[in-house]
Amino acid sequence: MNKLLTIPLILLYMTTAYASECPIKTDVPVMIKTKEHNYKESDYVNAYCEGQIEFQLKDYTRIDCLGDEYAIEFDWAKKWAESIGQSLYYSKMTGKKPAVAIIMKSKRDKRYIRRIIKADKGIKIFEIKAYED
Repeated sequence: MNKLLTIPLILLYMTTAYASECPIKTDVPVMIKTKEHNYKESDYVNAYCEGQIEFQLKDYTRIDCLGDEYAIEFDWAKKWAESIGQSLYYSKMTGKKPAVAIIMKSKRDKRYIRRIIKADKGIKIFEIKAYED
């Protein structure tokens, strides 16, 4: 059973100073990955990004979402370590602050958020809930 549900929970974990601009849309229905709807990372980028999608750098790497203040890497929670590296690299290349939008398939995926926080690299974390409670 897949339905676009009510407004998702997007929790802003404060690993950097709070900014007035939120580069992630907060009024998007929850997109739950099921057999009927096989949402991809790019579907979440397209639904949630407030900035420029797939911004290409000089070295041909692409930033998922480039806002006025943040360079944001979207990824599935289990790819948390890779998202850290990408966000830090994109930040260095653009002069924007690093951020990750972590797509969580279940409550258990919170463990990956805790790992990013523990890494303590000044990365802003946007949590995208992609499951039913």
